[in-house]
Amino acid sequence: MEPSKSAMKPSVKRVLIASVAASAVLGGVLVLLPPDGGDAAPPALGPAGRAMVAVGAGVPAALPDLAALIGERETHLRTHPGDGQSWAVLGSAYVAQGTRTADVAYYPKAEQALRTSLKTGPQGNAEALTGLAALANARHDYRTARKWGERAARLAPKRWTSYPALIDAYTGLGDTKAVGKALASLQELGSGAAVMTRAGQVYRDRGWREDANAALTDAASLADAPALKAACLHRVAELAWERGEPTEALRYYDAALAADPDHHPSLAGRGRALASLGRSSAALQAYRAALTKQPMPEYALELGELYESLKLGPAARAQYDALRARVRQEGAGGVNNERILGLFEADHGDADAAVERLTAEYKRHGSPATADALGWALHRSGDGEAGLKLVTKAMEKGPRSALFAFHRGQIERELGYYGAARRHLGEALRINPYFSPLGVPAAKESLAALGEPPEGGPEEMYAPRPAMPRGQAVAPRQGRGELRDKPPPARGRGTTAPPTARPAGR
Repeated sequence: MEPSKSAMKPSVKRVLIASVAASAVLGGVLVLLPPDGGDAAPPALGPAGRAMVAVGAGVPAALPDLAALIGERETHLRTHPGDGQSWAVLGSAYVAQGTRTADVAYYPKAEQALRTSLKTGPQGNAEALTGLAALANARHDYRTARKWGERAARLAPKRWTSYPALIDAYTGLGDTKAVGKALASLQELGSGAAVMTRAGQVYRDRGWREDANAALTDAASLADAPALKAACLHRVAELAWERGEPTEALRYYDAALAADPDHHPSLAGRGRALASLGRSSAALQAYRAALTKQPMPEYALELGELYESLKLGPAARAQYDALRARVRQEGAGGVNNERILGLFEADHGDADAAVERLTAEYKRHGSPATADALGWALHRSGDGEAGLKLVTKAMEKGPRSALFAFHRGQIERELGYYGAARRHLGEALRINPYFSPLGVPAAKESLAALGEPPEGGPEEMYAPRPAMPRGQAVAPRQGRGELRDKPPPARGRGTTAPPTARPAGR
């Protein structure tokens, strides 16, 4: 007969505790027996245990804790190479470490560990499948992430930690209906800061800013792990930035860094907010610090455009060169940076090459962000009509974005839809008056060149015109449902209307 828990010796219980902690599944919950029976609290987790819980739940872990977990699992697997579960833990920890540090060398190691887990692990290895989905998301390969995530969800539909990876995959593919279903499953099965964070991001992508802010603020209040709290505070800061409140955004970026000094995205966020507040020197310092610790291509693009706005051409070109080099480096680790590279090429390089690159990316990942990028590249290469269709789709399907509205307004201006151009350029500046160091001046110059709309209004507001004598032609209405008022002076040498300026890449 099996002895009861209360009859077990303390030494046996401690062995069980160590065993469970060493092989805890990636479900985000460690089931630990109390050391002395009764209702005593379980022992505090060490660094590796904390990282295991975070990685299993799909939330950020502290970098020292991740390093401890990776070292512990690597040591264990040298003597126990057939432990499939530990391979899954190690692979997922590699993904988390690569994401936190932007060191793509971890990604091939993660893939090898996770595939080894599938070969050696038990049947129904949802942990390894979820890890492969997270890896594909980190590489911006959302089709592959969907494949692995859906397999994990079919295998263990009640395991809530499969759904965050699916939400990221569906978001990258632009499948809003599937995002909604995955979020509903997640909220039905889980709760707490991790779930609220995902919900807040989905609400933001739908344009529900108040709901997003409430969910993310609550998540930050509930988060007890510093790395998770920093991630939540960073998202609250991003929302403040996107609605044109740089002072509020800066406050939350600083709070995120106070919770976790290794949260490098908040350093880049500080740079963005400081630049909008006119504190250029501090902004440059923040961006450089972010790039030193986490050299993301998008940070290099933002810093380059900030240098360009400050008339520091050589420094801007150096950052653009660094962006290209970083994209090549990350490509060797399997990371897809086609969207950010396409935006860069459209504004600062070869627009035709940008169209080719982004057309292929849009076929793979038809998200609103990719639609906007391709639409802008088409405009820059001379096909404004095709570009307008895509940026309009991005605005209809995506978040409330100043950049999307700016792109649409500039394209409409070039096509002669002056009423629509005024509306969308003005909307961009109302959404966020600081959205880009290059885009904001361009939007203001375009609005100034367009001038005020003519007196009167759409002819539908007035009585019908008298019938024209037979045989006299009536001028057709122009535009795509938009009033074409008197255009500004034709562009060219010696005219006052500036050409479309190159905007910020993000």
